[in-house]
Amino acid sequence: MGLDLLIRRARLAWDPERTADLLIQGGKVAALGEGLEAPGAPELDAGGLTLAPGLVDMHVHLRQPGFEYKETIETGCAAAARGGVTTLACMPNTSPVIDTPELVEFVRRQAALACGVRVLPLAAVSMGQKGRELTDAAALAEAGVVALSDDGVPIQSAHLMRQALRRAGGLPILSHCEDAEMVRDYAVNEGAVSQALGLPGRPAVAEEIMVMRDAMLAQETGGRVHICHVSTARSVEVVRQFKKRGVAITCETCPQYFTLTEEEVLRQGAMARVNPPLRTARDVEAIVAGLQDGTIDAIVTDHAPHSAEEKARPLTQAPSGMVGLETSLAVALTQLYHTGKLTLPALIEKMTASPARILGIPQGRLEPGLDGDAVLFDPEEEWVVNPAQFASRGRNTPFAGRRLKGRVRFTIVAGRVIYRAE
Repeated sequence: MGLDLLIRRARLAWDPERTADLLIQGGKVAALGEGLEAPGAPELDAGGLTLAPGLVDMHVHLRQPGFEYKETIETGCAAAARGGVTTLACMPNTSPVIDTPELVEFVRRQAALACGVRVLPLAAVSMGQKGRELTDAAALAEAGVVALSDDGVPIQSAHLMRQALRRAGGLPILSHCEDAEMVRDYAVNEGAVSQALGLPGRPAVAEEIMVMRDAMLAQETGGRVHICHVSTARSVEVVRQFKKRGVAITCETCPQYFTLTEEEVLRQGAMARVNPPLRTARDVEAIVAGLQDGTIDAIVTDHAPHSAEEKARPLTQAPSGMVGLETSLAVALTQLYHTGKLTLPALIEKMTASPARILGIPQGRLEPGLDGDAVLFDPEEEWVVNPAQFASRGRNTPFAGRRLKGRVRFTIVAGRVIYRAE
């Protein structure tokens, strides 16, 4: 059950020149304005902190069931709360794969025991993520799934993807776009760094050709496709052109793809190994341009925790992925807002209302009658990333030691403060 809470003197992220009070009653937004009164309701004096809807991260790997040594639903939710994320969608590449209503229910039960972050289980497109037999989209939707994805295992069969788009029943399909034969298990982008290391690389075209395929299939079927973790300039351009044609295509990117380049691998080795790989400076510029013109709809984390032992392996043997729930807002503020590349309202939109719209959920906005999920942050506070202090079990971040500008101070779900910075 939701609680009552009156937040006073908050600066509004979507209207930064305005300061207001927010009243939450019974877990729902009751009013937003100046000088609100609510006798008996607990009060939180924001003192000029910036208020935004709770962040919505539509691409998170919580690892449970099967890989609890990397992360659990409980620790992942605690990490989300520290990062201002109040709603997250968790990917199904667990063990067993989340591909039945029963496994969806397992995730929902575990999430109910966690800190209060809203967890939306995603289910696989194909049984076991094997790319051969489709899951029952209708039954999964009935169980509460808001999207389908084989993320981590690209759907290689165009026929299966076409059938999935036809049968998804309105659910978006979140597509990991890479041609498996081109990328294999290569560790880095194909280019100057792979050549310097003497390693085979993952070519940009391996992503781009699959983005084009899925965009064409969405156009042909009328299905909804969402391109995960866009990382190349040409991928951005493909999405841009198909959006202009009115195709039901959306896409996301992650902080690493508008902040880091492939050269980070030379400095940090396996800690900078992600999938798709870090690309070139030209690609980073194109990602920023895609965020600016609205081609890229959402900023997500692709939070992918691994154990310290796994990430300590040599570059070619370590798994791909980095954690991001506790740093995503701060990195985005540092790299996009404080550099003038995005306004604060535009940045927050891509981390709240836009991903919520893609998933068809009522979160991501602070309007009367909607859930009282919010984050209060100081966009000017500087801090240094220290993975030893993370709530996540994963410590694998290439942002370790980096000074960021912008820090979450309070995270609130349905009127309840679930995180308060010390």
